[in-house]
Amino acid sequence: QLHLVESGGGLVQPGGSLRLSCAASGSTLDYYAVAWWRQAPGKEREGISCISSDDGETRYTDSVKGRFIISRDNAKNTVYLQMNSLKPEDTAVYYCAAPPQAHCSHYFFPYEYDYWGQGTQVTVSS
Repeated sequence: QLHLVESGGGLVQPGGSLRLSCAASGSTLDYYAVAWWRQAPGKEREGISCISSDDGETRYTDSVKGRFIISRDNAKNTVYLQMNSLKPEDTAVYYCAAPPQAHCSHYFFPYEYDYWGQGTQVTVSS
């Protein structure tokens, strides 16, 4: 059973950076794609980035493309999300999640993801 734990959230000023980590236990991430999602107050959960385990392909939603970078370290069983040029609208609880497959789907559908972390709060404010 795959268990995911996010860390690295916090309060940052607009224009600042944060790096989120998603540490896995219970199973190796070698066989799983991993995606980052976020949910702002009063809004639906939004898939923002995904990295495949089979070929390393990455996907980004338009709202974070060019600012966020997803990466993985299979030796550490961890996936990262480097967030740069943060904006107040990036404020949300950030989750990592894994579907039961090695390649990211083209679209982000929550029902495709079997494993979720508990989330970490990111607040962008001056």
